[in-house]
Amino acid sequence: MKAGYVNRILTVNLSDNTIKEEPIDPQVAEKYIGGKGYALYVFYHRYLKEYMAKGISPKDIDPLGPENVLAFTTGPITGIAGVPSPGRHHVMALKSPLTGSIASANSGGEFGAYMKFAGYDMIFIEGAAEKPVYLEIVNGHVEIKDASDLWGRNVFDTTRILKSRVKGENVSVACIGPAGENLVLFANIMNDEHRAAGRTGVGAIMGSKKLKAIVVSGNQKPQIANPEGFRELSKNLIERIRKNPVTGGGLPKYGTAVLVNIINQAGMLPYKNWQFGYNPEADKISGETLEKTYLIKRRPCWGCQIGCGRVVKVPFGPYQIMYSEGPEYESIWALGNDTGVMDLAAVIKANHLCDELGLDTITMGSTIATAMELYEKGYIPEEDLQGMDMKFGNAAAVVEAVWRTAYKAGFGAKLALGSKRLAEMYGAPELSMSVKGLEMPAYDPRGSKGIGLNYATANRGGCHVTGYTISPEILGLPQKIDPLTPEGKAQWVKIFQDLTSVVNSAVNCLFTTFEIGAKDYADLFNTIAGFNFTDSDVLKIGERIYNLERYIMSLYGFSAKDDTLPPRLTKEPMPEGPVKGQVVELDKMLAEYYKLRGWVDGVPTKEKLKELGIEL
Repeated sequence: MKAGYVNRILTVNLSDNTIKEEPIDPQVAEKYIGGKGYALYVFYHRYLKEYMAKGISPKDIDPLGPENVLAFTTGPITGIAGVPSPGRHHVMALKSPLTGSIASANSGGEFGAYMKFAGYDMIFIEGAAEKPVYLEIVNGHVEIKDASDLWGRNVFDTTRILKSRVKGENVSVACIGPAGENLVLFANIMNDEHRAAGRTGVGAIMGSKKLKAIVVSGNQKPQIANPEGFRELSKNLIERIRKNPVTGGGLPKYGTAVLVNIINQAGMLPYKNWQFGYNPEADKISGETLEKTYLIKRRPCWGCQIGCGRVVKVPFGPYQIMYSEGPEYESIWALGNDTGVMDLAAVIKANHLCDELGLDTITMGSTIATAMELYEKGYIPEEDLQGMDMKFGNAAAVVEAVWRTAYKAGFGAKLALGSKRLAEMYGAPELSMSVKGLEMPAYDPRGSKGIGLNYATANRGGCHVTGYTISPEILGLPQKIDPLTPEGKAQWVKIFQDLTSVVNSAVNCLFTTFEIGAKDYADLFNTIAGFNFTDSDVLKIGERIYNLERYIMSLYGFSAKDDTLPPRLTKEPMPEGPVKGQVVELDKMLAEYYKLRGWVDGVPTKEKLKELGIEL
């Protein structure tokens, strides 16, 4: 048995109700670790090669068909007490219904650690059930159960009902809400009520399989390869995490929304569908304001020393909520600043509804903002809105739009397609602020050029966490670099993307990278799982994972033509604020990036794949 893992992978086929187990392959683990990396290896070698051998093109895989495969994954670091922030899990699928690329989403809470305690490092879901089911996993015992009485229920009800049925230790539920059941293309998988695997529509895939939930419980713990060495390492890393100004200061006190004022002051907080980058009223929805008004307490993920999670209450008024969690920075921005809504109570209400119904807050807010600009510019006729007033700043319209989207009611059926399809439908595709079909998060790259290159080249699409260059460009970690120059950004983006691939395969919280780097991760892998990695090995593993993902994407038809940005960011100078006049000089950075990657036309060459030890 390999330390760090519980050494069991579960595969459940919902079409024929078969349940299989296999051990972790130590050779695959050494090359891809776990989590995202291991899942990509399985996707290619077990499923895509089989499909291609049968004459089925990867391009023809229906994201909402039984041939799609959904994976819940952990890694050797997940659920290890004493590791900084080890309570996450990573969800993957062969193909996203929103983007047509590989689906990928990450979540905190307790589910990741408890899934491992229930006896499995990873769970692969194949096929589709004929009627609603849920999966119950207790200490290695697996059952597929009828979920007819749960279908139609929201996330909170489903979670509480299933937790009452399973009375064991360490119970956690991951489930979909009505949005997933109704196949909204950006539906989430929610766990522990308010934590979300919230990008690329993995909830819709779960809905297409008629899988309402997975409930896990158990007390199985992995071995530690070098307990004494790990104790010393843990003590050092946690001390550093607590002394770091971001992980030990801003995040615990104000949550991720501490970024609202920081990014606004940098002139790159997208406002009214990215028409502007500075909002003089942004403080009304900042982390500091949240802390003074609606915050009750913090709620950390399992085993986390940072504790950025927020618990809030809106005690009175039209948006009253007696208990909710969040909103995170990205949610506050998408449902607030991007739509021009400065009423923090309304933003909390909209965020709560997204959790309750199972929707990605970034895509939801961004799609509403796109609809508002389409309406403002006359593309959407009044009659299409069926009574909704989609003017920027209308808080009631934002709250209304959320539930209409989850149930595909009226105009909500169009919002449920995401901003790209909505903007195309009304003849203005340039107004969707997305890359590869995924809506970008809350950093306008006209004020931070590296994040623009990352958006364009991120395998997942418009994604900040693939390569968070905001850390050096704005926060000055690990060192401050000029955010407005394109020079040297290709190297930074590549390093961040490769390291992030490792963290998502570990599986651990990306916030740890504000303090700990490749050498620290090598030490964690070595003491916990008994590997013998150096920091160079760790970055090469990340590069291997990133290239395998990119190669699979090429089988779906993605290439350099998709590594681009919305024209607003490359052609329209920022109209006002601290970075007035700036655009993203993408072409220059892209050429340097491809050269560093060893890619031609945005795709790894055979020589590059061979160099990285990727066998096809």
